[in-house]
Amino acid sequence: MKSTKKYICLLVFSLITPTFLLAQTSRKRVAEGNALYHEEKYDAASDKYQDAILSDPGSPLIQFNMGDALYKKNDYEKALESYQKSLDSDDALFQSKSYYNIGNTLYRLNKLPESILAYEQALKLNPDDEEAKYNLEFVRNKMKENSQPQQQDQQQQQNQQQNEQQQQQQQEQQKNQNEQNKQDEQQQKQEQQEQQQQSGDEQKKEMTKEQAEQLLKALKEDQENLKKKKAKAQGRARVEKDW
Repeated sequence: MKSTKKYICLLVFSLITPTFLLAQTSRKRVAEGNALYHEEKYDAASDKYQDAILSDPGSPLIQFNMGDALYKKNDYEKALESYQKSLDSDDALFQSKSYYNIGNTLYRLNKLPESILAYEQALKLNPDDEEAKYNLEFVRNKMKENSQPQQQDQQQQQNQQQNEQQQQQQQEQQKNQNEQNKQDEQQQKQEQQEQQQQSGDEQKKEMTKEQAEQLLKALKEDQENLKKKKAKAQGRARVEKDW
């Protein structure tokens, strides 16, 4: 079985060679572009393919080769456009190659679900394409690997939110408890003050009673003293009259 890296590196098929379906001028430019491509002169190759496209803009073959050159230049967005234009062909096997390269390009663009769809379409057109089968499984496994950290992050985030909610609830409960304790202390203090006030009022009432008794006693003593003085005064008056 080939390694994963080999499949990832070999993401493009061999270039499509010029055929009799192309005009003579286009065939010449495509051939020149292919030669430059094999020399890894991708900028010059894409220029030749562009010249060929101007001569034959509706050719799926030229668009396919242009996609390969752009892919090698890491210009995946434009490569994708060229591969999509190359689908305008009645040849099912050729379409399967285009879908395969579309899948590879989408993978490079980190569009894994779309890449899977492209590989699946390639296999519908060519069920015997082993590389498409391998890449399809590779991308599926890649998505599973990517989803696991996301699930862990989501679980961690959920746990963090729960912890924050619990802390907030505890803080609210503590705050309510503190307020209740404060209210209880204030009520207890108020009751003590009321009890002290009632005790003071009772003491005031008792003192007033004692004062009243003392006052009555003093009045009685005054009355008795007054009587004694009157009695003495009467006795003296009588003695003087006898004289």
